Amino acid sequence: MKFLKRLFGICETPMPGDPQSWSVQNGSVHIDLTRMPELMVPGSGVRLEGRGIDPRLLVFHGDDGQYHAIANRCTHMGRRIDTIAGSNTIQCCSVSKSTFTYDGQPVGGAAKKPVKTYPVTRDGEALTVSLSNQG
Repeated sequence: MKFLKRLFGICETPMPGDPQSWSVQNGSVHIDLTRMPELMVPGSGVRLEGRGIDPRLLVFHGDDGQYHAIANRCTHMGRRIDTIAGSNTIQCCSVSKSTFTYDGQPVGGAAKKPVKTYPVTRDGEALTVSLSNQG
């Protein structure tokens, strides 16, 4: 099944189970970690789409213990990107397996251009992703 998912560009990273766990205000995405268990474990991630954000985002809890946010659009074919737990990388869901570092730099696969990153700040159990600044 994994090959078919890659063939059709179906990502494995989920959308948030609680739609009230995030909001968009004044050019920033606000995430309540107490309502978003998808980000509790290093190597995990969540897709944020809709609500007027463009581009769609991948927010993830890296293996480095930090939270990161990228434009969830591979620079090779525009497909979504998944977290790869235990690898310190993220990877396109297509068969090309374009692979990027947490700071968006391509390190494998067909993509040659970096993906756009966004700064993430944490204040207690709240994350803020600034969409107006590139990381």
